[in-house]
Amino acid sequence: MRTERNLARLDRVFTRLDREPERPAHLVVPEMSRHRIALFAGTLAFYVAIVWAVLITSWLVRLDWQVMFFRPYQQWPDIHAFVDYYVVLGQRGPTAVMVAAWLGWRSWRQHTLRPLLALGVSLLLLNVTVGAAKIGMGRLGPHYATTVGANEMWLGGDIFPSGHTANAVVTWGILAYLASTPRARRWLSALSAVTSLGVGMSTVYLGTHWLSDVLLGWAAGLLILLALPWFEPLIARAETWLLALRDRLRDRLRDRLRDRRGRRTRARRPATAPVRLTPVPEREEPPAREPVAAPRTRAPAYLAPGPHTVRADRTPVTPAGSRRPAPYADRSPRSTAPAARPVSGG
Repeated sequence: MRTERNLARLDRVFTRLDREPERPAHLVVPEMSRHRIALFAGTLAFYVAIVWAVLITSWLVRLDWQVMFFRPYQQWPDIHAFVDYYVVLGQRGPTAVMVAAWLGWRSWRQHTLRPLLALGVSLLLLNVTVGAAKIGMGRLGPHYATTVGANEMWLGGDIFPSGHTANAVVTWGILAYLASTPRARRWLSALSAVTSLGVGMSTVYLGTHWLSDVLLGWAAGLLILLALPWFEPLIARAETWLLALRDRLRDRLRDRLRDRRGRRTRARRPATAPVRLTPVPEREEPPAREPVAAPRTRAPAYLAPGPHTVRADRTPVTPAGSRRPAPYADRSPRSTAPAARPVSGG
């Protein structure tokens, strides 16, 4: 009976990863439609209106000072610790790392570099546009204000527009921009809007930004997200070039590994003599030598000359005398009796 092994939770996760599909045939790429162009134009007009209202020191600047004097961090001190952690969702470093990790996994799953390239283009646009506006207008923040009721412009600050708010709009909004289904796009758009709104109000609560800074930060981030479809052809060309470069590097590395493996195989084989391609001249045979007679060996002295005879053909020879030695002279023969000994009397 065949039994299947019960897969652990981690094994099930890796099993699903092994079943990842190939690159989708039709990726949903947002286009610059009329609706999007209208939203872009309206957001740009709102951006210009906020800047103009601050420049002429309108009612918006007076509202900024009223909120600053209200000091929300003193009115609700219980949520101060939570707001300190929540405002991290608008910092560029931590949010970029988190979103890049998620989009990197999506790029690997869908076999495309578009999510990572779209994130890179959006962050580049964010740094250029928002950074240029901060340095160009040079507005001071609430903690560094010098004159009550003034707009605090061109005084060397870098607070207008709010970088935390714009970064929250772009970083979390790119997830909705790259969503694969309309339903996911709607949910992620609402989530990113709430997150960026909370980040902007957190900076106002902590007193690090004016309210007008937050409004301009929202507009700046939304302009970048609405303008991304114009950069889709550039993203597609960059993806094609990077994939071709990857293939060339992979082929070159494969060839190097193959050559190295071939060198090791040839080094392990025994060395063989090289094959000579030039014809070898025929050698002349040496002249034949006269046969030399074998040296004559002298027969040993104990061998009789003449032909050797077999033992059975020899003539028996009887020795002339007995070969027994002669008896000793001082001994008497055994057959003679011993001489009588004299008897002496007493």
